[in-house]
Amino acid sequence: MADPAVSVSPYWELTFDADGDVDGRERDRLLAEVPRRGVRDLIVFAHGWNNDRSGATRLYSQFFAPVPDLAPHARLGYVGVVWPSMRFSDEPIPDFPRSVAAAVPAVVPAAARTALDKDTRHALLEVFPGRATVVEQLARLLDQQPDEGASLEEFGRLVRLLVEVSPQGPQAAFAADTLAEGAPQGDPAMLFGDTATVCGEFAEALAGMTAPGETFALPRPWDGARELLRQATYYAMKRRAGTVGERGLGRALGQLATAAPGVRVHLVGHSFGGRLVSFALRGLPEGVCAVKSVTLLQGAFSHYAFAASLPGDPRASGALHGLQSRVDGPLVCCYSHFDTALGTIYPLASRMADDDRSVLGIDLDPGHLLGARWGAMGHDGVQAVEGTKAFTLADALRAQLPVSGCVNVDACAVVNRGGPPSGAHSDICHRELAQVVLAAGRIR
Repeated sequence: MADPAVSVSPYWELTFDADGDVDGRERDRLLAEVPRRGVRDLIVFAHGWNNDRSGATRLYSQFFAPVPDLAPHARLGYVGVVWPSMRFSDEPIPDFPRSVAAAVPAVVPAAARTALDKDTRHALLEVFPGRATVVEQLARLLDQQPDEGASLEEFGRLVRLLVEVSPQGPQAAFAADTLAEGAPQGDPAMLFGDTATVCGEFAEALAGMTAPGETFALPRPWDGARELLRQATYYAMKRRAGTVGERGLGRALGQLATAAPGVRVHLVGHSFGGRLVSFALRGLPEGVCAVKSVTLLQGAFSHYAFAASLPGDPRASGALHGLQSRVDGPLVCCYSHFDTALGTIYPLASRMADDDRSVLGIDLDPGHLLGARWGAMGHDGVQAVEGTKAFTLADALRAQLPVSGCVNVDACAVVNRGGPPSGAHSDICHRELAQVVLAAGRIR
């Protein structure tokens, strides 16, 4: 395969499958060339929900573009992690051309949001191979919306069938962000509860995100069915991100530390890519201290993931508690309250094995959501970790960041563009955020 066209050099890609197995040729090339090219600081970026390799590469090229000018004397190298994830086509990416972002208007009429467009069908087929019949049946039900009883229950059954994995396979162990008495919590209630109720609750949440100028209509359960499919799909992507991080990237970083012992590694992750690079810390071989910084951009996983205990439940802990100590430097979490994907919908979809709770029992006011049990890193930062420092983006760029521990950076000054349903979730290609990555890693 020809080298991808990116804005920086030297640049490598590492491709992983859904179980975390790496492309051996790409890995071997990276291990051989990094020491040969004299790289001292290697920035490793993992994407979130992108449809394909070209979309991920475009993201990396745009984010990395200002870095050489910001650190002109550094001996830098760049790695783009490619893993089987997806983005629904109605989620615009600011500043991306229509060929990469969704070829849809910035404001999508409500009626169009309930159907399954051609691009999203194609993406589902790519990330769930062998499930073509299931995807077509889901698309047909979304188009026809025959009734709100048996048909919705059939829709729920098909969604479960689409995202299920073998209990004996590696992905099954990587779904939870928190642990109850040392054991991962179960599958999300949205997949196994009453489908009509769950869809109705998603529909009510979406109704509160009506775009300016759009006529309000009373929500129906079918209005939330596409959101159930989206969130179930993202639950599967979240599970994959943990798998790829620990079983794939973590191991590869261990091999890199052996092949190029002097190289300083800086991990960057957007959305579920933030979960991927965080779980890579759990996969690092014992004694490897090559990771000098981690920067999370709108991380789509629990803000309690690194907590030793959860507020109100001392028996529970984050699945990654204490692993910030595997970083020989700071773990920086950039967040923005303009990210409505994480501020409104994420808390609804992230409830694990909580069948006795109604989604609507949670305050849907975005100003209050993330004090709740199901908040996300990318909406209010790392929570319940002792010693975590907090900065505005301006202060983070002026001051010297801490040399270790968790650091929250409120990036809403630049991460603020994007319409429903995802808001500013993908608004990350900013010079200021590249500066944060360099500051976290002390790259000059």
